[in-house]
Amino acid sequence: MYIDGEWCEAASGNRFEVTNPATGDVIGDVPDGGAADATRAVEAADRAFGAWSSTTAYERADLLYRAWQLMTERSAELAELMTREQGKPLKASAAEVKYGADFLRWYAEEATRVAGEWLPSARADQRFLVLKQPVGVVAAITPWNYPMSMLTRKMGPALAAGCTLVLKAAEATPLCAQAIFGVFADAGAPAGVVNLVTALDPKPIGEVFTTDERVRKLTFTGSTPVGKMLAGQAAGNLKRVSVELGGHAPFVVFPDADPEHAAKGAAALKFLNSGQACISPNRLYVHESGRDAFVETLVERIGRVKAGNGMDDGVGVGPLVNDAAVAKVARQVDDARAKGAGVPVGGQRLTGDGFDAGHFYAPTLVTDVTDDMLIRCEETFGPVAPVITYGDGDDVLAMANDTNYGLAAYVYTNDLSTAMRTFEGLRFGIVGINDVNPTSAAAPFGGMGDSGLGREGGRDGIAEYLEVKLGGFAI
Repeated sequence: MYIDGEWCEAASGNRFEVTNPATGDVIGDVPDGGAADATRAVEAADRAFGAWSSTTAYERADLLYRAWQLMTERSAELAELMTREQGKPLKASAAEVKYGADFLRWYAEEATRVAGEWLPSARADQRFLVLKQPVGVVAAITPWNYPMSMLTRKMGPALAAGCTLVLKAAEATPLCAQAIFGVFADAGAPAGVVNLVTALDPKPIGEVFTTDERVRKLTFTGSTPVGKMLAGQAAGNLKRVSVELGGHAPFVVFPDADPEHAAKGAAALKFLNSGQACISPNRLYVHESGRDAFVETLVERIGRVKAGNGMDDGVGVGPLVNDAAVAKVARQVDDARAKGAGVPVGGQRLTGDGFDAGHFYAPTLVTDVTDDMLIRCEETFGPVAPVITYGDGDDVLAMANDTNYGLAAYVYTNDLSTAMRTFEGLRFGIVGINDVNPTSAAAPFGGMGDSGLGREGGRDGIAEYLEVKLGGFAI
């Protein structure tokens, strides 16, 4: 672990193994921390807060610039580590490293843009001054599916704002977290400003984060049930909270759109990270007039996707995170098949040479999905594309909004009015209009409803780490 500027073991002395999800091979081991380690890290962050929060915006920007440069220089080795530990294809890992580094560069620049303002008063002898200051010690909990970019997306704005932080890495991908903290250590982060705790059991760490009075903000990315639990505990102690949770994204293809073009976009997005992305399209709505062309294109595209070890050339889909994830995907597909859905491509766990030791599920297409199927209402988090056909009498906007989740949605149309009405009418935080990649370090990312609270990225992202202070001056 990395606490108070030093690499250290857990207080218990225990460690746990890290395995490659594609091969089952043990690739390393890390300290198995507990509540005492989390408390020690919070103490370090609290001690460092006074000095770090008093630095100039330019000093904080310099640290983030150095970290960005080092992450960029180490991009090849970071990508290889990610593929070994998380499983995604090497090309996708390289793209994530660049995306993660982008947050450091963006917030290096954003640090110098935090500004207050003068406000008018009705009194001639009064002036108002608004000042923005760092919220304090930040506790961050990050997921395994994007094991580097989800760290920098939180660390960048927190450090730019003048906060210190303690981060609990995902138990499946702690080596990636160690590598990112190595970047900050080598970039010259002062002792206690960034702290890393690794643990096989996250519960004791989360309890420290939500109850220790020195922690003033909690930021979490992960499942909706865990996010709700942590937010509830943190609210009891009046901590600032931002949580980025699950999704159940609709992908709507309107009758005027080219169904083949839309299908190519859906295929490219759906199988990114083996479908293990909160913004992955989970419900593909296509008008009956374009259904056949859409499905035929998907069959052809999905049939060409190669599953396997992410280190191998040509692999487009890597393993799922564990056997439980494979079982969940299989349960949804089997349920849909039993209730009358078609499965023209995939539909089974991959076995045999190169697959038996890992957690692989075939890239899959499910057609004729109906409302009574599990895959219609549950987040899949796997390489399965479910197609729902709608007709002229159906309100596809209402169908797309029929979920408690509200993270991402996608729309294909060539009509400007349809695009604008749908963009305004969808109850989702992110909407891609003929665009399957509506994300950037410069853009706000976050959802509505059960998909979370707050935003990460862009100008909104740094606001999550700032308090607003008002000064009233009588003159």
